[in-house]
Amino acid sequence: MANKVKVTNNAPDKQSQAAVLKDAFRLVKTHTPLAILWCALGFVIAEVLAILAGNSLHHPVYFGILGFPLGLLVAFFMFTRFANTAAFSSIKGQLGAAASVLMSIRRGFTTTPAVNVSRNQDMVHRTVGRPGIILVGEGGAGVRALMIDEKKKMERFVPGVPVTDIYAGDLDGQVNLKKLQKTIKKLPKKLSNNQLREVRARLKAVGGLSMPIPQGPMPRGVKMPKR
Repeated sequence: MANKVKVTNNAPDKQSQAAVLKDAFRLVKTHTPLAILWCALGFVIAEVLAILAGNSLHHPVYFGILGFPLGLLVAFFMFTRFANTAAFSSIKGQLGAAASVLMSIRRGFTTTPAVNVSRNQDMVHRTVGRPGIILVGEGGAGVRALMIDEKKKMERFVPGVPVTDIYAGDLDGQVNLKKLQKTIKKLPKKLSNNQLREVRARLKAVGGLSMPIPQGPMPRGVKMPKR
């Protein structure tokens, strides 16, 4: 029997790019204090290589100028990697971590967290997109029973719609949180846009349990400022 979970707001408000960067910087500084130094080192190396290349071609100043934006790009790329790693580390092991990752998918998928929850806080989240219905379970051994129950429920409410089950975690046969988004986006598209709208409309009435989702930079940590 699913336990009742306290209702909370699980849809984070949008942030500006500056706020996203500020949160990411704070998170990186907490989890990897030397990350900023590594990013600065990446910038310096890119600039030095550009100047050396310019010297060999007798245009050190010109290549030095070109190396500046290149160095910034290298530093920003490194910072993005550090930020993503820190973001996933910050929610690992938290209740609803998989839901937080699912809800950070930008377009094409709609996630309803905690559609089924056990007393041991095993849970199943539901994501709907062109591949059909994706059920993502996280927790202990009891999550498999929840998954079977939820799949039967989907067969009653939306018969004929493809249902994919994924288990999030670090064990064999499970999908790591870092690879969860990529795994879902790679699923073959089986529904047309009209079919997808109809499925979403039917499932809207089903809903799910409102539950606390890990807040902070995680949902937006994957949405780093556009390069």
